Amino acid sequence: MQRRSMLTAGAAAASMLAFPAVIRAQSLEKTKVGIAVGGKNLLYYLPLTVAEQLGYFKAEGLEATIFDFAGGSRALQAVIGGSADVVSGAFEHTLNMQHKGQAMRAFVLQGRAPQIVLGVNPKTMPQFKTMADLKGKKIGVTAPGSSTNVLANFLLASAGLKPSDVSFVGVGAASGAVAAMRAGQIDAISNLDPVITLLQRSGDLKIVSDTRKVPEADQVFGGPMPAGCFYAPQAFLDKHPQTTQALTNAIVRANKWIQQAGPSEIIKVVPEAYLLGDRAVYIDAFMAAKGALSPDGFIPDAGAATALKALKSADPKLGEFKFDLQAVYSNEWVKRANQKYPKG
Repeated sequence: MQRRSMLTAGAAAASMLAFPAVIRAQSLEKTKVGIAVGGKNLLYYLPLTVAEQLGYFKAEGLEATIFDFAGGSRALQAVIGGSADVVSGAFEHTLNMQHKGQAMRAFVLQGRAPQIVLGVNPKTMPQFKTMADLKGKKIGVTAPGSSTNVLANFLLASAGLKPSDVSFVGVGAASGAVAAMRAGQIDAISNLDPVITLLQRSGDLKIVSDTRKVPEADQVFGGPMPAGCFYAPQAFLDKHPQTTQALTNAIVRANKWIQQAGPSEIIKVVPEAYLLGDRAVYIDAFMAAKGALSPDGFIPDAGAATALKALKSADPKLGEFKFDLQAVYSNEWVKRANQKYPKG
């Protein structure tokens, strides 16, 4: 009897240890979540990759499926079309969607600066001096309508040029972008790391504007410009608050892990294919981008106004619309995630 009691007690203890995980899974309104991203290999989305590779989504009771697209605008279309639940993409899309009558809200930040670099091709534009020289030229972006396109538009506007004054070419965010630049198929490129560092090291890029540096990004945009984030339709957030919290927890943990990690640790975590065949380049790219990644997931309160100003500079039609800036982001889930994981 005594042995049976001990076995029963042991079984009960074991079930209690497993019980919190069961409770957590049951409390989630949705355990299978589709995340759409445009260019997952980019350092812009490193927190997403870290959360996936280190099992942070699974630790929160989520079965996360990540769908990778050529650019952020295509990732957004996947959510609008219903083939994914959440976008891992650029913050400014929430404003564009509000303008189109579709409520989207960002709920955790991955990047506190855009990390997008605009540079010209030394082969096709050896005499480049100012942004005005880009008139009539071909500019490579990850995908038309993506954040790389938005930055290019913003910089063109500062030189008095309209988007129609140039030709935008979708080149993706990996080896295709590198090849297009090296072959002289494009005269300039607006892209991210590791593509930028790879082109820079090989002498195939002359940098014009570098928003990997937070102070430079703040100066370019006139304030804090939130970049990579998780955003979703407001209807999804209303229906799945606990699932949203689980997603936020995973990204906040990833943000904090990245800030404490060294290059060698990063290299071990990211898939080999992301290194574009050169580990040294990826390490340099990580060191260049690390400061632009969010340390805690919080979206700056002035960020929505900064993003809107950037969008309006390239699209005057937006000036006629009255935006509700408070409706495009929330830090409520991030606050709770930081309380749960104060140190990551």
